[in-house]
Amino acid sequence: MGTLDTSIAAASAAFSGFAALAAWRASKEANATASSVAQIERDRWHRELTPLLRLKLEAEQGMLYVRFDGPAGLGKIDVRLTLRDDFDRSRVSPLAGIATPEEMAQTIWGPYRFRPRIDGADDLGRTVAQVPLEADDRTRLAVDPSVRPSWYEGTEGEQRWRHQYRTTRIRLWADCEAEGHKPWRLSFEVPQDGTWAQTGRLVGT
Repeated sequence: MGTLDTSIAAASAAFSGFAALAAWRASKEANATASSVAQIERDRWHRELTPLLRLKLEAEQGMLYVRFDGPAGLGKIDVRLTLRDDFDRSRVSPLAGIATPEEMAQTIWGPYRFRPRIDGADDLGRTVAQVPLEADDRTRLAVDPSVRPSWYEGTEGEQRWRHQYRTTRIRLWADCEAEGHKPWRLSFEVPQDGTWAQTGRLVGT
């Protein structure tokens, strides 16, 4: 093979290599685009299937009602409610000489707590066990007024604690699970006047 033939063969090989590399890159980009589009579609579908919940406080009964309005296509869902504090206190400095970080964390900073050890509630009354619900079903969970921390001393401290939360909404997370779907986390703020809090705000998507 002459020099010219060798050069042509080398150029041809190089061109083939470049073409193969370009094809590989194009295929990779196409796959990435397809995956991205598919993920966007899955996220959209997940949002559209967000469980429609309503929550209502019946203070005289000491009950929090939870209703699942659909979509019926989800079938049965499992709902776990967790009380949130009036605001994120994890970054708040401990009360020097008054309360430790552990005591701060063991306080439910809000108007109500779940009744401890009822409905699967923990000892603090922060969260309850999962509740299974079908579309158009509802359940009720026992609640009590929150307990003032020890440094709200005496009758005056009790009054100050109740006054602090007399009109504050009950803040909750509603974590929902349905077979074959990613979980949903909904944020709720339930009024104390007995009106329904409609579907919560979807968080984390």
